[in-house]
Amino acid sequence: MSDIAERARTALTPLVEAAGYEVVDVDWSKSYGENNLTVFIFKKGGVTLEDCEKVNDAVDAFLDENDLTDGQAYNFNVSSPGLDRPVRTPDDFRRSLDTELEILFIKPIGKKKKANGVLVAYDDATVTLKNKDKEIVYDRQNVEIIRPYIKF
Repeated sequence: MSDIAERARTALTPLVEAAGYEVVDVDWSKSYGENNLTVFIFKKGGVTLEDCEKVNDAVDAFLDENDLTDGQAYNFNVSSPGLDRPVRTPDDFRRSLDTELEILFIKPIGKKKKANGVLVAYDDATVTLKNKDKEIVYDRQNVEIIRPYIKF
């Protein structure tokens, strides 16, 4: 994470939390020649456009009064992490408890290259999914990616 993103995360997290949301990530990047400061937020049940507007309003005055970007011009964005954002960090796992996830394996288990189920437990070495009243423990060393299971 860049110094600017880390500084923004530290400064904005209390404001975002006071508005009723959790900061998932902060990104400082350049797109189409312009700097972008993006705060990704979480709320159980999903993030709406109105949620993004509420967070923007909660931090707007603070950003106007404080130079978090060392004088660089930027566009400020508030976003959801996205429906298919991979589950990687301990906070991601905590937020995903009781949520249906999909696991893609590095090496197939039997003939299965992936599995899905509701996340019921996790630690540094394993992930436990419940599927049809059966809990299965998967070794995280054989996991390529874990992400929300999206039904179409």
